[in-house]
Amino acid sequence: MANRKLRNLDAVEEAYLREHPDEMDAYIRDIFEEFAQTQNASALLASLRVIARVKGISDIAAHIGVTRQGLQKALSAKGNPRFENINAIMNAFGYRLMPQKIDRDVA
Repeated sequence: MANRKLRNLDAVEEAYLREHPDEMDAYIRDIFEEFAQTQNASALLASLRVIARVKGISDIAAHIGVTRQGLQKALSAKGNPRFENINAIMNAFGYRLMPQKIDRDVA
């Protein structure tokens, strides 16, 4: 059997977004929609790491005024970035956090 190098999901997503930059808006909407439903911060941070790699970790870190290592730590699986850090990261990505009204029946 031939030796194959397997990629993880993050690597597949990163490659896809590099090849299809026009899909970034939908990807970001989807990851935040998923977070709103699941409250899975680790999954959100993993997806934000993918975006940071696509856009350039060093460039994003410089834009928000942290080191490359600081950004990687904040977006790591054990990271616990403050709200203002996530806001700054999203701004560096070219996005802003905006509230969206949810429709729900309140009884």
